Amino acid sequence: MRILTAVLAIMIAVVFVGSAMAVPPGKTAEFKGGALGKVTFDGKTHADKGLKCNDCHTKIFQMKQGSAKMKMADINAGKFCGECHNGTKAFKTSDAANCTKCHKK
Repeated sequence: MRILTAVLAIMIAVVFVGSAMAVPPGKTAEFKGGALGKVTFDGKTHADKGLKCNDCHTKIFQMKQGSAKMKMADINAGKFCGECHNGTKAFKTSDAANCTKCHKK
């Protein structure tokens, strides 16, 4: 019985730690963005479009911040944010007019 209780406690802790690292609606996360400025991810903007955290995590992104080393070339090739931001589902990242939608100086 103690083993079952310990396993259950560990599973609950893992679930809460994972959700604590996600960016919930109404919160933002900032990432280095190179010469164009930092990239700000807004959980509310994505939630307002009907997206849930699990739509991207862990299918596209891991739950740990910094686990993905993203480059614009990868994003423009359809990886990471580029899976949706391809000009069909969401604005196209490779269009220079869209740079400031993510990058802020």
